[in-house]
Amino acid sequence: MSTEEKPTRPPDEPERKPEPSLLNAANFLTVLRLALVPVFLGALFVQEGQHTGWRLAATAVFVVASLTDRFDGEIARRRGLVTRFGMIADPIADKALTGGALVGLSALGLLPWWVTIVIAAREVGVTLLRFWVIRHGVIAASRGGKLKTLAQAVAIGLYVLPLAQLGNSAILVDARWWLMMLAVALTLVTGADYVLRALRLRARGLAAARTVTGAG
Repeated sequence: MSTEEKPTRPPDEPERKPEPSLLNAANFLTVLRLALVPVFLGALFVQEGQHTGWRLAATAVFVVASLTDRFDGEIARRRGLVTRFGMIADPIADKALTGGALVGLSALGLLPWWVTIVIAAREVGVTLLRFWVIRHGVIAASRGGKLKTLAQAVAIGLYVLPLAQLGNSAILVDARWWLMMLAVALTLVTGADYVLRALRLRARGLAAARTVTGAG
């Protein structure tokens, strides 16, 4: 085919880069996190959570799964490995791990149910908001949101640890409770912030759509 016969892209059409392969390191870590959720819960529920060795194993699995959450997004952004699958699977894996851990701890009587319900309600609400405004754009994670995630992970990890079997240190017992309360507070504050940002994003999107319609 001659140069003149080659199809050309309209000058006003942005060049589209091909999406990275689904088989990449970032997606592997995300899938690994999902796969570790039933492993974690299985270890947590051995002998109704009273087996020291299995509780320690559950703690180790939770830490590994939480670390994959820390690195999969960073790898995807740095290496240009962001995929549609990763954008959908990553928050699902996060909520499966956190939600599964909270429900498991409450079912074992280790954590009040109201804590689990508050955090779960916020996560479900934020997910619904994402779908509500997705055609207008994506809301980036805030520093408060990242701090909330960290506080939740550390607090849950301390609750999974078998403190009673390891001597029941009063300092650690108090620390995990107050850290969980910090996580709940950050959950509520960042949830409210997300609502406000979602409303602003939708308002801007609707205003832009009206402008384009009027111009047309």
